[in-house]
Amino acid sequence: MKILVVNCGSSSIKYQLYAMPQREVLAKGQAERIGEPGAVLSGQADGRTFRLEAAIADHEEGMRLILQGLTGDDERALHDPREIVAVGHRVVHGGEEFSGSVAIDDRVLASIERCADLAPLHNPANLTGIRAAMHALPSAMHVACFDTAFHATIPPVAYLYALPYAVYTNFGVRRYGFHGSSHRYVAGRTAVLLGRDRHETNCITVHLGNGCSITAVHQGRSVDTSMGLTPLEGLVMGTRSGDIDPAILFYLADKGYDLASLNRLCNKESGLLGVSGVSNDMRTVTEAADGGHARAALAVDVFCYRVRKYIGAYLAVLGHVDAISFTGGIGERACGVRARICQGLEPLGIELDSARNAQATGGEATISRPASRVRVLVVPTDEEGVIAADTYQLVEEGRRRDGQQQLSGAHGP
Repeated sequence: MKILVVNCGSSSIKYQLYAMPQREVLAKGQAERIGEPGAVLSGQADGRTFRLEAAIADHEEGMRLILQGLTGDDERALHDPREIVAVGHRVVHGGEEFSGSVAIDDRVLASIERCADLAPLHNPANLTGIRAAMHALPSAMHVACFDTAFHATIPPVAYLYALPYAVYTNFGVRRYGFHGSSHRYVAGRTAVLLGRDRHETNCITVHLGNGCSITAVHQGRSVDTSMGLTPLEGLVMGTRSGDIDPAILFYLADKGYDLASLNRLCNKESGLLGVSGVSNDMRTVTEAADGGHARAALAVDVFCYRVRKYIGAYLAVLGHVDAISFTGGIGERACGVRARICQGLEPLGIELDSARNAQATGGEATISRPASRVRVLVVPTDEEGVIAADTYQLVEEGRRRDGQQQLSGAHGP
């Protein structure tokens, strides 16, 4: 069964084509700068790479070009786009309505649109991509896979803010959490690597990339996470501030900042970039820090301190922790950052093995000492694979229901 996984931004479409259930990636790529000058379609398929500079007016055109690039009479991934049985769509915000992936219908589309108020930078783009794919592949099942779904198990004590309760009931202001597909996958793999049942495993999953979040997982279920109403809360990120005193915004408003400039300040000009003044990319910032750049060194220290602080908090939340698992571009590859984060946590049962840590630069690995009470792991994430698996499962469930209905009809009165 061939399943396409799609992740749409406001001017981009990222895609991966899977053969399921074996979870084999047949092709992947992206269309970038859609609706802008210099649009590019690039990707990998059948051992070949390609790059096409073309005018891509909108997401409809982007989907058409992607399917065209995947299809041909030669050894391409598809001979006909109708081979794609289903499309799994990453959707950032599902609000409180969705605790898992769902087949998309008019009701689901309306719900995603309602949640656009909570994720104005993401959900409208996700909707645009869904509609473009539905037009391009009308016979396929389309499935919405929500970043927020894994965190639907967070209890009120963790998701409520201490604001007037009506702010929650009237406007939905609460902690939702994001990177759910990543945290879910990593928590599951952590249990496997420990040789434990997922529902008997407590772990802290640490997703560190340009966006960063950390989740406390109790017996396989998310019970707290660092991102909140939006992906701005929590850890220091590439350009996002993470946690700040909210009164800072009032103070800056008195100094002349308007809403748009405050939004830009917190989401686009802060984090590693804002503190270092060098870059939002941890690789560039650490290189500058190693070269003696004081603000770059400070940015790395602030970043690592915030992660370490959250690890301590989630140790308290969970009580007993079997493992801490690092993932994401930084978490999987930046051994120096992992070492700084874990430094000083030995009294809490977290003992890093410096040699193992230095050797872990991309694959699954245990990086703690044998005597460490809490295992420390590196687990590369697979968000697209999770979406493909959920989509495949919904297709199979639909086929079983159709088969049962046909069987019932055949034996009916």
